[in-house]
Amino acid sequence: MSTWPQRLRARLPLLLAGLWWGSLSAVGFMVVPLLFAKLGTPAVAGGMAAHLFSAQTWVGTLSGLLLLMLLRPSNDGGTEAPAWPTALLGLVLAAMLCALVSEFGVAPRIVARDNLKLWHSLGSGLYLLQWVLVGVLFWRLSGGPGEARGQTT
Repeated sequence: MSTWPQRLRARLPLLLAGLWWGSLSAVGFMVVPLLFAKLGTPAVAGGMAAHLFSAQTWVGTLSGLLLLMLLRPSNDGGTEAPAWPTALLGLVLAAMLCALVSEFGVAPRIVARDNLKLWHSLGSGLYLLQWVLVGVLFWRLSGGPGEARGQTT
């Protein structure tokens, strides 16, 4: 029988992945499109969208860091916990990289209006890729115990 802290530690990765994927979905597919539909000008909507995407970067970065800490093997009562598959760790790292490249590499060029079509397309692609990566992570973590550990059932 597992203790409450063990059950919490086992479920936190799923909750964090759900928060990350849900916030990506809400911001990217509902809130930002509504800004452009309802605010007066694209410049005003774009400025607000930039702030939201920046906040989303930090939600993703914090979620990713916490996931990396939770998905590492631990010692519970002297028994080594099984390691999570490298694929799950790779999903977290790749999604975090997408967020950080968007924030520090792409967003400044969009704000500077430097080749706007190219950088906006690249930023959108990175956001979509991050959404897919976190979605796959969420899917894998929500499976049964064998599937969550990267085994096929």
